[in-house]
Amino acid sequence: MGPWRCLLLLPLLAGALAQQQQFMEYVERRLSLLEERISQWHDQSSRYSAELRDFKNQVLGMLETAEKERETMRSEAESAAVRVDRLEREVDYLETQNPAPPCVEVDETLMEKQVATAKQRKNEKYTKLTDCSDTIASVRAMKILKRFGSTSGLWTKDAAGNSEKIYVFDGTANDTVYVFPRMREFTLFSATRKAARIKLPYPWVGTGHLVYDGHLYYIRQQGPFQVIKFNLANKTVVDSSVFPAEEQIPVFGLSPFTYIEVAADEEGLWAIYATKEDEKNICLAKLDPTSLDIEQMWDTPCPRENAEGAFVVCGALHVVYNTRLPSRSRVQCVFDVSGTLSPEDASLVYFPKRYGSHSSMKYSPRERQIYAWDDGYQIIYRMEMKKKLEV
Repeated sequence: MGPWRCLLLLPLLAGALAQQQQFMEYVERRLSLLEERISQWHDQSSRYSAELRDFKNQVLGMLETAEKERETMRSEAESAAVRVDRLEREVDYLETQNPAPPCVEVDETLMEKQVATAKQRKNEKYTKLTDCSDTIASVRAMKILKRFGSTSGLWTKDAAGNSEKIYVFDGTANDTVYVFPRMREFTLFSATRKAARIKLPYPWVGTGHLVYDGHLYYIRQQGPFQVIKFNLANKTVVDSSVFPAEEQIPVFGLSPFTYIEVAADEEGLWAIYATKEDEKNICLAKLDPTSLDIEQMWDTPCPRENAEGAFVVCGALHVVYNTRLPSRSRVQCVFDVSGTLSPEDASLVYFPKRYGSHSSMKYSPRERQIYAWDDGYQIIYRMEMKKKLEV
């Protein structure tokens, strides 16, 4: 190839090299742009994945909360249905068990029959159901728990069952009972926020009520006095009975708000009361806890004057006396329905001096102690017992 031919090819080669260089630069720019877009896509994909994951967790949390709320609403609906059903059954039961006002004459007739039957057995010798032969020798100890509520009231445990619940009746007329789960809750907390409330179908009067074997026996006044038997488990009235005593008067001279004192001992249930027929002395009756019938009645030699409370121990009525200006309370009259212990042979038992006078004194045969309410203070008296023959 001659020199002149080489000179002719040089421009062609230079143009081809320039085109190749431009193509390589174009390819590099496209690759760089592609890499940038891939990087942006990767960043966006990572952000979208994170947002999707957060959204998924949020939705799962909302679904879990919704499921819990659904279960709560279902439980509340079922509970409401149960309560409505129970309320309907209680209303039906009360309508069948409690007489309507037009039946008052029937109640009066029944009361007359009960009075006649009880009087036939009045002052008969009592046949004991147990071999209990103890009587109180002295007050072994006194424990002041707290000050709660009004100056007058009642606090107690179940006298027959094993429950540790504390039942509180604040005042001398109300329709609400406070229930503390244990002694600890009643002692430690000054308010009633730890207490359940039982609203009774009829208001109670006085401080002579009793909790016995899962039932509340309380006094209602509507014309003649009635003893209401109330089931504490299902909150229904089991039975009621007009107390078969005519022209009742306050049973204790120093506690004019109490007309009937329902008491429990080792022998069962008793009613302590007074009438105008023998207005100077206290009367005693043995109650059937199932039917509320009066099994026997006694006129006791224990005077009402200056009496502030009473309780029964092993079939013997113990009446507590004080003075109108409160001093030391004392058991000054004992009446044994079996005749084993004469009033003259009974010990004169003094209680420690306290704040005022007792508005209620509830003997617990299970614990051998007395739950007392003294001028708003709740007190426990632990008793020292002796055999009747040793006194």
